[in-house]
Amino acid sequence: MTIHRPITDRPVRVAVVGAGQRGLTYADWIKDHPEQAELVAVADPRPSARAALGAPLEFEDWRPLAEERIADAVIVATQDRDHLEPVLALARAGYAILAEKPLAPTEEETRKLVEGVREAGVLFAVCHVLRYTEYTDLVKSVLASGVLGELVSMEHLEPVGWWHYAHSFVRGPWHSEAESSPMILAKSCHDLDWISYVLDARIEEVASFGGLKHFRPENKPAGAADRCLDCAVEPDCPYSAPKLYMPTLRDEGSVWPVTHVTDATDEAGLREALRTGPYGVCVYAGDNDVVDHQVVAMRLSGNLTATFQMMAFTEQTHRQTRIFGSHGWLSGDGERVTVQDFRTGESQVHELGGSGSNAADGHGGGDIELVAAFVRAVATADPEAIRSGTDASLNSHLAAFAAERARHTRTVQQVPVH
Repeated sequence: MTIHRPITDRPVRVAVVGAGQRGLTYADWIKDHPEQAELVAVADPRPSARAALGAPLEFEDWRPLAEERIADAVIVATQDRDHLEPVLALARAGYAILAEKPLAPTEEETRKLVEGVREAGVLFAVCHVLRYTEYTDLVKSVLASGVLGELVSMEHLEPVGWWHYAHSFVRGPWHSEAESSPMILAKSCHDLDWISYVLDARIEEVASFGGLKHFRPENKPAGAADRCLDCAVEPDCPYSAPKLYMPTLRDEGSVWPVTHVTDATDEAGLREALRTGPYGVCVYAGDNDVVDHQVVAMRLSGNLTATFQMMAFTEQTHRQTRIFGSHGWLSGDGERVTVQDFRTGESQVHELGGSGSNAADGHGGGDIELVAAFVRAVATADPEAIRSGTDASLNSHLAAFAAERARHTRTVQQVPVH
């Protein structure tokens, strides 16, 4: 068991394992708050990625960090299938750990990770960033006020966005369940976690339907080539790689999602990446197999019900939610919450203003609040600052695994009690 003591005489020292977009986002907050945290090391096999984080110590992988503890905390932001081994080793080494979701691609590995962290006794948080947004706090406060009366049900939509799905889940790292994890886990364990968190109830039973409907070889347009740069019908295709990446490069410089495509910062370099790399492949000619639509119906503790829908074919925007109670209902879109009180017939709108909904825009402020809460928990040795610990995250992961079993077997599945 690790003995935790408050850190009172210096900033929290943090190492980052995995210098992709998520690792870079968290590292930027650390560097912007030197009075609270200090970035001391980065571990990543790519020299350019390590250089982008700008840590004083660089390692090609995480193992040297486990051999000698050089920081108070570690952020593990590797790919989905590369969490288990470093998290367990770093927990045994005594680091506080902030781990990207999903924790692992299988139920067995997820349970093994959670058990190992518990045995090590270290502070542990999962990057369920939606729990940490101002919008979530507002929704929770409305429900706590009692204005809706007895809560009955929720419907929740995750609008992934047509271009985001094509970028990340057809051409990108999450295109294959075997190489990453199922969509309900890779993308939507956030949402199952959020539903449970907002309703303050455990998901107990699920049914699910969905599949890969559109991004299939039989839907390839007549005359289409295997690469967008060679394609005669590319100008009319909504999933054209040049349409997606060229305007971003020209208007804003080298930013996400172009940074996932190439390290180059000019049009010539981007074109070469589209000509030779996975991001220039026709969306109908790839080897993707993750679902592009999925619905989950669930029963939660307290006899609550909820429905969740993950949809690729939308604009990329905030999640859309409606919550129904005996005395009123709530509608939320990430920027505002509208509440109708049946007793008075009146509606009230709570405005939060614009804030980015996706990873590139900080998930509506959730990214920075998550890191701030984690650093605060490490500094004070107080896990109460962490909203997304082992128990909470295990619940949402088990619900995701149950939803996949339900989808594949067309049955209703119980969510195990851990």
